Formats: sequence, structure tokens, C-alpha cells
Amino acid sequence: MAIDMSDLLQLVVDEGASDLHLPVGSPPVLRIHGGLHPLETAVLTAEDTERLMKAITSDVNQQKLREGGGVDFGFAFGDKARFRVSVFRQKGAFGLVLRCIPNTLMSMEQIGLSPAIKDMLYRPRGLVLVTGPTGSGKSTTLASMIDIINRERDCHIITIEDPIEFYHEHKHSLVTQREIGVDVPSFAESLRRALRQDPDVILVGEMRDLETISAAVTAAETGHLVFGTLHTTGAAETVDRIVDAFPTNQQEQIRSQLAASLICVISQVLLPRADKPGRVAAFEIMVTTPSIQALIRDNKTFRITSDIQTGAKYGMNTLDSHLMTLYESGKISYGELITKCKDSEAITQKLQTTGKKK
Repeated sequence: MAIDMSDLLQLVVDEGASDLHLPVGSPPVLRIHGGLHPLETAVLTAEDTERLMKAITSDVNQQKLREGGGVDFGFAFGDKARFRVSVFRQKGAFGLVLRCIPNTLMSMEQIGLSPAIKDMLYRPRGLVLVTGPTGSGKSTTLASMIDIINRERDCHIITIEDPIEFYHEHKHSLVTQREIGVDVPSFAESLRRALRQDPDVILVGEMRDLETISAAVTAAETGHLVFGTLHTTGAAETVDRIVDAFPTNQQEQIRSQLAASLICVISQVLLPRADKPGRVAAFEIMVTTPSIQALIRDNKTFRITSDIQTGAKYGMNTLDSHLMTLYESGKISYGELITKCKDSEAITQKLQTTGKKK
């Protein structure tokens, strides 16, 4: 019997899977708590994946797929969940990967972020960056932050995404959500236009090029609260990545702009839990203080980590210290601690002196 797309989507929701892979030559595969789990069904053929693709892909997106060899889009599975879909050609056949976006947003406490971060959401202007590798939960963290602003502040929020993931209804705020390739051609263009739409808060789904980064920093400087994401790990690396995106003759200027506008960098990774099924997030949090502003301006980002280590009173912590806390409370394994930390020698030494290595 042919595998039905709605049955597969229902299974993703029922099993709490984060992703569904539909490759030719393999049965459908679910990613659950970070691990891959093939279904006990027949192996998918090229005809199967084409049929499954057509079940969820509009004619317009099928045209883009034929022309460009791949297409990304979002769609709703009734009122159960939304999915972010990537369809692509490989070895002459179609492959699909679907990321499940839950309908229920998590609170800051459920995500594991400190209350100090919530204070950032009431700033009138500035730049808040959420960074980390793909699949680290950046979209979930940002959606939860936008939801808090939407519920508690009187704002016009504009989100610019590719594709739109979480849908936000108008609550205490007004929410305008724009999708790249559907509502507007690019992030940079959308940001430029957004400034004419009386925004208070702007979410930039991805700061992937010089034009977008420049527009986001300018928006943060000119009286808007801007949220953005980058695929970096760690606060110092994030600052360096932004500065390095600019030509050498503009780097001094962007350093001073960043020093003035950056509110905080939240860098996160998602890890499988050791104590129960599920995953837990580990964070590095940098809050911009006058000292960190000076380090950014003077191109001394290598010293930022030591400021984070001593900045607990501002709500700061390094990734390694949060990983240690998670390990010591039994939430993650020793293997995860060592592979995800930045300074494994220092961690090993610390564990030996405290006698806590398991």
C-alpha cells in the first residue's frame, strides 16, 4: 500500500519528531531527540517521493523546483503543526526534508533562559542576536521572545523570514509577517521597506550577507529593537563574523556601530538529555556592558570571554559553565559535555580537581 503524506505528518506530530526525511532508496526516517529512526515500511522509490512532494508542494513551488533544482516553503498541517519544507533534486530524483514547527510556544523558563534576558525585550532599541548551528533551537527561542513582546507590549512587530515558521496572531501588539520569495524578494530589501512601515520591533530570520547585516545594525541604531540570527557559536565569534563581513575600510565604523547598538548575544546548542527522553539547550549569554563596548570598539574581542566569566551579575555565562552545570545536575552525558565545550582541557582539569568525572 502506498505511503500517505498525511499519515507521515501525523506520525511526526504523535512521536514528537523534529524532522521527517523522505529519501529515495530508504524508508521514511524520523529525527527524534536528535537521533534518526527509520520507519518499518517499504523503501521509497523515485515515484513515491515525487508523489509525496506533489501532495504538499504548490504549482508555483513545483515550477521553482524545476527551474532551480530546489525549493523551501512552509505549510500548515491543519491546526496540529506547521512544517518548514526543503525539496531538492538528487541523483535525478526528488528528496524531501520536513522540519516540524510546534504550534505551542515555549516560555523563557521552559527554554531555560534566565529572567535577565526578559528585561532585554522591553528595550526601546538595539540589537539582540540569537546564534548557533542549524537545528539548535534559534527559531524557537526567537518566536518565544516575539510572543512575550506581542502579549505584553504595545508595538508593531515585523518579522522577515524564509520561510515563515511560527505564526503570530495580533495580541497586545500588531504583527506583520513577511516571507522571502512570496511577499518580498530579499532580507535586505524587506528591511529597507520595513523602516517605512512604522515598526517598533523587527525580526530578521537570517543575517546572511553584508547588505542585510548593515541594514539590521542601522535599524537598531535608529530607534528599533532588532532581533537577528547567525550561524556562529559564541559571542566573540559572532562579533568577529559581523565585522569580517565588511570591507577592511569599513570595519572600524561597524565596530563602533555594533558597540553602540548591540544589547546581547545568546549563543545556543541543543543536546540529547541523559536523564530522560528529550533535548536540553545550553547557552552562552553576553550582555553588552561599557567594558564589552570598549573591547568591540578596540578590536579586542578575544577578551570578551573573560568579561562573560565575570559578568554573572548581569546575567552572563559562558557556554562551558552552562554545560558544566547541566552535566553536574545529570542532564547531559560526559561525552556531550566534552564534545560541545570550547575548552575541553579546562573542563577536564576542573572535573579532576572536583572529582566529579563520571
